[in-house]
Amino acid sequence: MENYELLKELTQAFGVSGRERRVREIILRELSGLCDEVKVDAIGNVIALKKGRGGPEGKRVMLCAHMDEIGMQVKKIFPDGRLQMCRVGWVWTSALYHDQVVFQNGTIGVVGCADIEGAKNDCGKLYVDIGCTTKEDAEKYVQVGDYCGFVGPWYELQNGRISAKSLDDRAGCFLLLEALRRNKGEGPNDVYYVFSVQEEVGCRGSKTAAQQIRPDMGVSVDVTPDHFYPCDLEGSSAVGEGISVTLGDPSAMLDEYLVEEMLSCCEEKGIKYQRGVMDRGGTDASSMNLSGAGVRVAGIALVDRYPHSKCSVISKDDLRAGIELVHHYTHRVFAF
Repeated sequence: MENYELLKELTQAFGVSGRERRVREIILRELSGLCDEVKVDAIGNVIALKKGRGGPEGKRVMLCAHMDEIGMQVKKIFPDGRLQMCRVGWVWTSALYHDQVVFQNGTIGVVGCADIEGAKNDCGKLYVDIGCTTKEDAEKYVQVGDYCGFVGPWYELQNGRISAKSLDDRAGCFLLLEALRRNKGEGPNDVYYVFSVQEEVGCRGSKTAAQQIRPDMGVSVDVTPDHFYPCDLEGSSAVGEGISVTLGDPSAMLDEYLVEEMLSCCEEKGIKYQRGVMDRGGTDASSMNLSGAGVRVAGIALVDRYPHSKCSVISKDDLRAGIELVHHYTHRVFAF
């Protein structure tokens, strides 16, 4: 039975890109006793290895879910105490306006806007009010360069849905941890469970991790937008319709053989899945793909309604399907 209290803890931890320390601490705690090797590299990635039984058919399989979340950074403090912000990752300004944010030190602020039309494309038009009326007072609590993230409490919705901030990609981190718990090392492959940093600002952590691991194949474990409810994107993905097997990722051309093996795995094991095409953005598959002399890559994704907001929505059933898929897929014999 999945421990959703752990997923709740992961979503509520502060972890804007480059400031993933608290998330890393939780993951390192959970990894204790589960793997054969674990390390934290210089950039902050957590790399956990579960060895397989070995043999000539064994591969080095790298799974990657990112720890970081989007947020903002203070770039100026006005004389009246307001904080001017810039993006850290892709932040929809409409998802922040008149809402709360939290700084790494726990200071809470409310997001206002100096120019509602201009703010549609410019995060610099937003400001944060922490309750101060002078620059000198504000600097007692927040400094230029400080980071803030969403305030997005955990809620259990109807029909097995979850709403919280940072499900992108704490849900993927949770999925990897739960899959690792099931891996007893009986499969042929050495499986590297990577919890990467700085994905939201350019898929940076997965690049350095892949350079160290030199995997035979890599699989990104991330989220993908829901297209079922009206939004600014179009496609076929829907919350509750199963784990999404990625067939289209604009940041990486996914390996045909690995994708076919993933689809076959779902069919053979009775795992509910959907075929996913993402036509904007990217995942850690991109950096794995181009690491070293090149790496075959594939991807799975949890369908996430209202992504990059304080109140994303995913399905527990989709999450369970993803755990099953990762477990069985990493135990396959790959013929290449």
